[in-house]
Amino acid sequence: MLQELRIKNLALLESLHLDFPGRENGLVVFTGETGAGKSIILQAIHLLTGGRGSASWIRSDCDQAEVEAFFSLGKADEEIRAFLQEYDLESGDECLIRRVLNQKGRSRLFINDRSVTTRLAAELTENLVNIASQHDHQQLLQARKHLDYLDSYGELWPQRLAFGMLFKRWQQLSGRLRRLQEKEQDKEQRRDFLQYQIQEIHGVAPVAGEDEQLGKERDRLKSASTLSALARNSYQLLQRNVLEHLATIRKNMEQAAELDPEVAELAERISSSCYEVEDLENALRKYRDVLPMDSSRLDEISGRLAQLKQLQRKYGPTLEDVLAFTARAETELENLAGLEEEINELELALEEVSTEALLRATELTEARRHVAKILASAMETELASLQFPQAVFEVGLRNPDGLGMDGMQASGRDQVEFLFTANPGEPAKPLVKVVSGGELSRLMLAMKCILARRDQVDTVIFDEVDAGIGGQAAEAVAAKISELAGHHQVFCITHLPQIAAHATTHYMVEKAVTDGRTSTSIRLLDKDERVRELARMLGGEDPTEQTLAYANELAEKKSGALR
Repeated sequence: MLQELRIKNLALLESLHLDFPGRENGLVVFTGETGAGKSIILQAIHLLTGGRGSASWIRSDCDQAEVEAFFSLGKADEEIRAFLQEYDLESGDECLIRRVLNQKGRSRLFINDRSVTTRLAAELTENLVNIASQHDHQQLLQARKHLDYLDSYGELWPQRLAFGMLFKRWQQLSGRLRRLQEKEQDKEQRRDFLQYQIQEIHGVAPVAGEDEQLGKERDRLKSASTLSALARNSYQLLQRNVLEHLATIRKNMEQAAELDPEVAELAERISSSCYEVEDLENALRKYRDVLPMDSSRLDEISGRLAQLKQLQRKYGPTLEDVLAFTARAETELENLAGLEEEINELELALEEVSTEALLRATELTEARRHVAKILASAMETELASLQFPQAVFEVGLRNPDGLGMDGMQASGRDQVEFLFTANPGEPAKPLVKVVSGGELSRLMLAMKCILARRDQVDTVIFDEVDAGIGGQAAEAVAAKISELAGHHQVFCITHLPQIAAHATTHYMVEKAVTDGRTSTSIRLLDKDERVRELARMLGGEDPTEQTLAYANELAEKKSGALR
């Protein structure tokens, strides 16, 4: 139940605090001249329910706008309590929702002072507030929305959602089976192609890194004659000019060390170097002798590299990629071998899901047929009390012509459309073809009243539900809203004095210019002010004495205990 509403710097409204304590139900009305700013209330609620906001809604010269609503939770609000507990948002018997908009277009939403997403706020407020605006009237003309109304009235959403999960599973299996069947059609061609690719790679038998090693060996072979000449010349120079003197040098230094101990260290170093030079001579000779000079090996390497390069062009930039491609191709080839078995298993699974889905869809259709009759009867009863004494309301239920899962949707196989006629003897037709604006308003009100009795939402908001109606129809609408306010908290933005007269709480919305700036204010009316406002709604800004007397009579006759 909505207890308090605070609005700051929203549109033309600088600051507002509305307090609705002490009543579990009743009718709260907002009246005022056209353009006074009554829609600001609906804008505020829209923001709290996670609706999209705009920086243009912020009062000029202000940094941000804020909206805050305080709801009290009763014993029957177990679903809301469970929701708050699930998301760690519970706060006893209270629920505080706050929305902040800034000039950069960003907004923040809080539930019990904890930041939440707009999606989460929307889910919560579905169970707190039910809004009936002129947008909802237009939805009633959209046949695709009629199924939602029917399922809401019949409390069939759990069945519908359960079927939706089955339908999604069926879609997934169908898509997977279709892809496998397409693959099955091309299986033999694909198998031959994979075998050819694998055989081609296995025929070359590449080894990771082989191309790099062969490249080095090829470069060495290309320089073999030059390397051989350099090694041979260096070896000859060592032999002729150095090696033949090394023995003499060692002996000389040994004698010098015997004569002068101080030269012993130098003699040792020279001796070690002589042996090192001899080792270098042996290593140089071995290098000269093992240098490859076989031109046929160069041709062999070039051919091998050409084979590897061809594989790399076709299957990967590196030999590692080629080998990885081979592994994948072999895995796919194995999978193709088991494709037929996989398809058979998938067909069995799909058949099971299809059978269950068709059974659930049939059950849902039967439940809807039953609920459709009850809804049609309930609507005709409601419409009779709204000055449609002989109206006919029908819930048309159609199924697609196809069998099995053909034409099935996530909502089932049913297509629903509401049909209506206000004239006896005339056939009922789709709403979009027959209803006027005033008739649509009363149809929407009847639907909202019926649904309000079924759902657990305590607070209902009507935005100009009186559009296009007057006279006896206005009286009937007022009586119906008053009846709903007997067991719900109802807020109504209205231009009809007949509705305003039923108010238990009456607010006046006014627009004024102060110091050159326009602002909207909302104030609670006392009994005398309320009579004057009803008189204005009846006869304009300068009502006659007769109009004032009628307004007073209307207020005394229609209203409940006015706060």
